[in-house]
Amino acid sequence: MSDFARAEVVTMETTTMLGASAAMRAVEREIAVAGGCGAKVLITGESGVGKELVARLIHEKGQRSCAPFVPMNCAGLPDTLLESELFGHMRGSFTGAYRDKRGRLEAAHKGTIFMDEIGEMSLRMQATLLRFLESGEIQRVGADRSLPPLDVRIIAATHRDLVAMVADQSFREDLFYRLKVVHIDVPPLRERRDDIPCLLRHFLSTFSNRHRLPVPEITPDALERLLTYEWPGNVRELKNVAERLVVGGAGSGLIGVGSLPLEIGQVRRAAPAARPAEPMGERRLNRLMTEGLSFWSEIHEPFMKRDLTREDVRQIVQAGLAYTRGNYKMLVRAFNMPEHDYKRFLSFLRTHGCHVSYQSFRMVKGPGAELPAACA
Repeated sequence: MSDFARAEVVTMETTTMLGASAAMRAVEREIAVAGGCGAKVLITGESGVGKELVARLIHEKGQRSCAPFVPMNCAGLPDTLLESELFGHMRGSFTGAYRDKRGRLEAAHKGTIFMDEIGEMSLRMQATLLRFLESGEIQRVGADRSLPPLDVRIIAATHRDLVAMVADQSFREDLFYRLKVVHIDVPPLRERRDDIPCLLRHFLSTFSNRHRLPVPEITPDALERLLTYEWPGNVRELKNVAERLVVGGAGSGLIGVGSLPLEIGQVRRAAPAARPAEPMGERRLNRLMTEGLSFWSEIHEPFMKRDLTREDVRQIVQAGLAYTRGNYKMLVRAFNMPEHDYKRFLSFLRTHGCHVSYQSFRMVKGPGAELPAACA
């Protein structure tokens, strides 16, 4: 019997958690600890690893399992809308507020609120959330008094490096330690490849039932490609690929290498030897500093057009931090941006996963002592 056929499925109450790897066994133990208490929980991990599933499992294993579980994504919402969603609002408090509305915290009274992407909150909203954590009281937008204290368990999640954000003062240290009573880090799929057969089998079965098609079989060669793929989108990407295989196969019953998406199934041929090129970061950095070009036109614009990758931008920022000894404010000047673009610059880097921790650049003496004129 193949590993694919022997894949183990672990079920917890009403929510299913898949995986037989040692990494997932460790996560399962942490979930049991968190479920057995009412403490706040911080879940970290890359996008797509299943942080909301972990939060639901904690809720279902706890004493609040019969009360509401209210999920909320904090990313992409301006402060005013996020505040209204979280705390509610009164009729007439802003344009479009035609009636009183209770917020997610009220809806989660006696239950659990899951706040995903907590690292995207502005400092102002972080302070507002901290006040709620200290008192349990909320005040709807437009109201003149607070409501009675609420009883809500907070489970927060993020794919950001909150330790680095605390260090550069973009995330409140007191809020960080308030949320991080129990910490669960969910590993990416590439670090627990033993779980791929189990997850794939589950998703193929699920989508076959949904689309009323037979469950396809995976050839050994195709399974090998799936096992060695890096899965940058983690479990979410695997789930989408499984549905594509079920629908794309149209009931053929067998999935070979040729049926896999190109990024997974294609054979990567070795590139011919070439003369080493100047690293991307140094090349772009030199253009910014010597030609007086702005980061927004030279880096930001090509990145938004997908002419530059996230890794390209990270290399450029790393090269710049090496010159400025980890000083982001000096880096803004070096990249020919006005000083008031500092927050906009950091926001862009964090939003698109290009932020680089400054700490390692301050530990060693780099070439910052002899900065180019642009850094002076």
